[in-house]
Amino acid sequence: MNAFNRLALVISLASIFPLHAYAADTKGNVEVVHWWTSGGEAKAVDVLKKLVEKDGYTWQDSAVAGGGGAAAMTVLKTRAVSGNPPSAAQIKGPDIQDWAALGLLTQVDDVAKANNWEALLPKTVSETMKYEGHYVAVPVNIHRVNWLWINPEVFKKAGIEKAPTTLDELYAAGDKLKAAGFIPLAHGGQPWQDSTVFEDLVLSVMGPEGYKKVFVDQDEATLTGPQMTEVFTQLKKLKGYMDPDGTGQDWNLEAAKVINGKAGMQIMGDWAKSEWTAAGKTAGTDYECVPFPGTDGSFTYNIDSLAMFKLAKKNDTPGNNAARDDLAKVALEPEFQYVFNQNKGSIPVRNDLDMSKFDSCAQASAKDFASAGEKGQLPSMAHNMATSLAVQGAIFDVVTNFMSDKNADPSKAGKQLASAIKAAQ
Repeated sequence: MNAFNRLALVISLASIFPLHAYAADTKGNVEVVHWWTSGGEAKAVDVLKKLVEKDGYTWQDSAVAGGGGAAAMTVLKTRAVSGNPPSAAQIKGPDIQDWAALGLLTQVDDVAKANNWEALLPKTVSETMKYEGHYVAVPVNIHRVNWLWINPEVFKKAGIEKAPTTLDELYAAGDKLKAAGFIPLAHGGQPWQDSTVFEDLVLSVMGPEGYKKVFVDQDEATLTGPQMTEVFTQLKKLKGYMDPDGTGQDWNLEAAKVINGKAGMQIMGDWAKSEWTAAGKTAGTDYECVPFPGTDGSFTYNIDSLAMFKLAKKNDTPGNNAARDDLAKVALEPEFQYVFNQNKGSIPVRNDLDMSKFDSCAQASAKDFASAGEKGQLPSMAHNMATSLAVQGAIFDVVTNFMSDKNADPSKAGKQLASAIKAAQ
């Protein structure tokens, strides 16, 4: 399915955001569509709002709840097809290229040059923000996806002495947690959460090269090979340790079960840390963060970014364009990068900031991102960084159907995955 068809697919939710004009303002207005709506995320995005307002512009917040951003993307498509795009929207990975190819995004090269983005951003980050060599989006952070979150007090009560580093150790910890009356793995049964676990298992079983063949190259031989059967076998086993009441639960509600001592672990990206922070907990004391077992040395990343849209004619004023450029500028300034990422749980995209201002989890994340290098820095499929939304959706369907079917056959799942991906390309 091509980019335009994906964009035009859904227009049924136009009523969610009326086609309003920007409010009158002496300097300009900037509207942002995003899905930073959980406790820690909302606190983080409020920092950006205040900085834009400090520069004299009006912030118009168009937040759409829903982990993973599916609802927000539906709204954004509706707005674009209706001819009323926002100033900026949270868009990630290959989808930036699709939106730009449709001529809907505007260049912010002047802002990038004036603020020395080329020197400040890692190549992995800067190249993702460009279309045909021009900046059309601004990155705000780097998330690590392949984390395992642990409540050490729960581990202690269950008689577990150390964090698991292998899948066998993970299952052994799960058995002890079960025996002690705890939920081993807090997990919400939503497609993007299921696929986050799936991609971690692909990396654990196949290594970084296999991960790339599956999610970046979408290599049929790898998708249907014996290692993929092993991945689905492990996924089925892991399902047995997941929260039996987790079906349909948002990730932050499941994180709360680990924070409150009802569960021992959660497989989730480092945005989970924002919930621990909001609860007043301290990294290294109240909770531990370790790479998902078998993935140490690799870094699956999710770069949150704001793509800059060409405004509708009625809103295309010098003031509103200046407000959009100001948003792009302040998103990379140290003041925002420090506060936003401390609240969000992620690490800054700038390479010149003092990481001693961050907690032990963020320091470990920054160190691991740098040491992984370009070979070990892997785009997350589950978080819109490795594939188109169409291919991602196909993977989501296969993985979630597998996890919901107690009779699912791991030996057949790889072929089903390859067929679904081929149909979606």
